[in-house]
Amino acid sequence: MPEIRLQNREKILKAFRENEREVWIRNFRVASILAFIFVPAGTSLDWFVYHSHFAEFLELRLICSACLLFIWWFVTTPLGTKNYRILGWVLPALPTIFISLMIYKTNGAESPYYAGLNLVLLGAAIILRWTLLDSIIVFGEVMGFYLLACLLRHDAIDVRIFFNNVYFLFVTGVFVVIGSHFYNLLRFREFAFRYELDLSKRDLETTNNKLSDQNLALERANREIKETEMQLVQSEKMSSLGRFSAGLMHDILNPLNYSRTGLFVLRKKTRSLPPESLAEADAILNDIEDGLRRVDNIVSDLRTFTHPGGQISEEVDLADLFNMALRFASSELKAKNISLKLNLVPGQKIWAGRNHFILVLVNLLENSIDALGEKKFESGTGPRIDISSRTEGERTLMIFRDNGPGIAPQNLAKIFDPFFTTKDIGKGTGLGLSICFGILRGYGGTIAAASEPGQFCEFTLDLPATAQAAAKTVPEHAEPLRL
Repeated sequence: MPEIRLQNREKILKAFRENEREVWIRNFRVASILAFIFVPAGTSLDWFVYHSHFAEFLELRLICSACLLFIWWFVTTPLGTKNYRILGWVLPALPTIFISLMIYKTNGAESPYYAGLNLVLLGAAIILRWTLLDSIIVFGEVMGFYLLACLLRHDAIDVRIFFNNVYFLFVTGVFVVIGSHFYNLLRFREFAFRYELDLSKRDLETTNNKLSDQNLALERANREIKETEMQLVQSEKMSSLGRFSAGLMHDILNPLNYSRTGLFVLRKKTRSLPPESLAEADAILNDIEDGLRRVDNIVSDLRTFTHPGGQISEEVDLADLFNMALRFASSELKAKNISLKLNLVPGQKIWAGRNHFILVLVNLLENSIDALGEKKFESGTGPRIDISSRTEGERTLMIFRDNGPGIAPQNLAKIFDPFFTTKDIGKGTGLGLSICFGILRGYGGTIAAASEPGQFCEFTLDLPATAQAAAKTVPEHAEPLRL
């Protein structure tokens, strides 16, 4: 037997027997059909050699063929399949019995039908997958029936011919037994090696799959760590800016209020100016008032950094909030011929402050509109904004995507930084996305960006859908805004 791992030996033997049964039954049916054809075909020999026995031998051959046809069918039945080894002994026994009977009825040891027994041994050994036991049993059948056919006759036996036939029949049987044994060993060795190779391949595939899963999990963990790290860095920036803004607002608002008071006094004083001077004074005062208003707006934006969760949270309908935000941007969408595709989950909720979240939506819409206005589209295409949402557990995800110029890779990590902007001077303060980040963070949400320059820009908002979900993610220092 081949050297195989002891722990696999029983499994291999069982698998080998199962495989041999399937192959053996297939070969058995082939052997049955061949015997069914060639046994009656031997009537030509009867006609020329033993013409007087032609009718009698034809009857015997037809009976043998009928028996062969029966076992050809019987081996496919459950009982036949279960006892397929026994049928392997019966199959060669049938032609052996009938050939031995014809030898007995003709010349005994001198009958030329002796050659048919050699054909039974050789043919069956080649087609059927005999084990050592099978080949010994069949060899014993052939030798036993031949000896009976010769010795049961009452006439004298030519010892020389009898010895010759027995000798060659014996040698043929020994070759068949030994050859079948070694051929069976080779088949088993090949099967065992193939089985262990397949087993090793499966083990390797399993290991590779596990490694692949571990690599994916590791990549996902690394990605999540990097994202968390970026959010922590961004949160720390916003927190630092918030603390800085708290003091800065106080320092700015006091002189700003003095300036407003002075501006009010100046307007009263200018009423007594001559008409030709009044127009010029009003223009100057309007410029001053506009400047003060801009400073006041900037301070108001900075206030968001101080308390990002400044508005009381409540359960609000996402579609309603978006429809409100759309009113502020609808005129610009129409003016710039921008297509807006909305695909929100009906009835989807978020847990946030209504007015603050509308501010976030308006900011993102205006950013997309501004970006789309900077890109030249080829014929057949046009500016487009796609907005969709989905639910993941207790979280609500909202995705803003436009087909604008996108964001350069070197700027993607900076877009949530306060005062970072790529717009021309005077067109943006760089606080919009920072404010959005602070607002969403205050309600236990996050915002992430993805972009391919020249193709698209996408913002993903991740917000709690319930108060319980928000309680798990809202920063501890996010307190209601007190003015």
